[in-house]
Amino acid sequence: MGKKTDQERPFLFSDILGDQEDYDTSQHPDLIQKLYEQYRKDIFDEFLPFMKEHIIDWEYGGFLCNTDRDGTHVNTNKRTWYEGRGIWVYSFLYNYIDPNPEYLKIAQMSADFILPTMPEGKKLWTPWFTRDGKPLGGEDTELYSDLHVAEGLAEFAKATGDEKYWDLSKKILMKCMDIYDNQPGYGIDAHFYQFQVNEKKRWEGVDQPRIIGHWMDLTFLTTELLKVKDDPEVKKISDRCLDAVLNKHYNPRYDLINEYLNHDFSRIDSPQGEEVTGHVPETLWMIMYEAIRRDDQETFDRAAKMLKRHIEVLWDDVYGGAFQGLMDVDANEFDLTKALWVQDEILVGLMAVIERSDKAWAKEWFRKVYDWIQGKCSLRQYGYSLWMLYGDRKMTFTEHSDRIGNYHHPRQMLLNYLALERMIKAGRGF
Repeated sequence: MGKKTDQERPFLFSDILGDQEDYDTSQHPDLIQKLYEQYRKDIFDEFLPFMKEHIIDWEYGGFLCNTDRDGTHVNTNKRTWYEGRGIWVYSFLYNYIDPNPEYLKIAQMSADFILPTMPEGKKLWTPWFTRDGKPLGGEDTELYSDLHVAEGLAEFAKATGDEKYWDLSKKILMKCMDIYDNQPGYGIDAHFYQFQVNEKKRWEGVDQPRIIGHWMDLTFLTTELLKVKDDPEVKKISDRCLDAVLNKHYNPRYDLINEYLNHDFSRIDSPQGEEVTGHVPETLWMIMYEAIRRDDQETFDRAAKMLKRHIEVLWDDVYGGAFQGLMDVDANEFDLTKALWVQDEILVGLMAVIERSDKAWAKEWFRKVYDWIQGKCSLRQYGYSLWMLYGDRKMTFTEHSDRIGNYHHPRQMLLNYLALERMIKAGRGF
């Protein structure tokens, strides 16, 4: 795999529609099929072959994600995050798209690698391990490692039919909620977007913050568990997540959802309390998926409306792409870097709106975001497989990278591939 010489131009909406925003679907009946075929190519011709050749550790199990664009391993360390994420991707692929035994084997090998390292009691997972499973450092300072493993196990339970993995996933969930609710001082380190100057001042007076990034993973995990088996304790946490995001973190002063609140859900009186990040669109599509599972159209519509608002605010009208975050709403200070994962999460939400309600605004935004990803993040144009994960405001290409993504982009592709398949079977256009 690695470096390639023959490059096929991917499907782009702009090649067919130009700058046209409003168009007659009947004039382009093959548009949805072309998009579907491009998704299939990206999954089966780009992502899965590269993973099989370079990322999957066929000897010890797990994923060697610290890898350069050409497949060269930067190092062979493994991250708990990426194990849980990889288990989810390959279990989902097996459950809903192609029941290839190899996909289940890959998920099983990762589970067999990471589960023996599970911490006891209320400790959190060690975030990094050597290739053969020796811990690198102590326990994590945030919930994400544990939550990602739990997500993977919930989907893996369905793939294997073994309820013990569902039970283990719920056990991790309950532990994480206990830590989130009751551990003094938890959460100051659990953030991604930070100023290097006056960082301490931004957190003054804040203890155990409530964090959208946490409600996000908890929302996804509870839906994963509930779609396999109904459980009142899990449902209660799911209800808490929806209320926290749609009501408590929502700031009516500027119609946006803040990343951080105080532990009692009061507003943080510093720039830290003014952040709006890419976690919000990601969380909103997860709420929409949960609303679909519950058959709750009102919640779906509310989340969809909020999604539109946040896309409009985070979008870079000059260079395209959504910013990673609005660091301070009142100061209008943005994090000007771009990340593929933010665009991916927006696409999942937009596709949900298109499939559920066929809104024109969602189609317009989908075309814009999709074309930006293919034009700026796809590495085909530079002779490589896969996609660039991070960049500056212009998403300037860099020859080397120290990481291959095994979650956000493949998850987006798998979810939207299925949505397109359902729409095509229903005789829908795009």
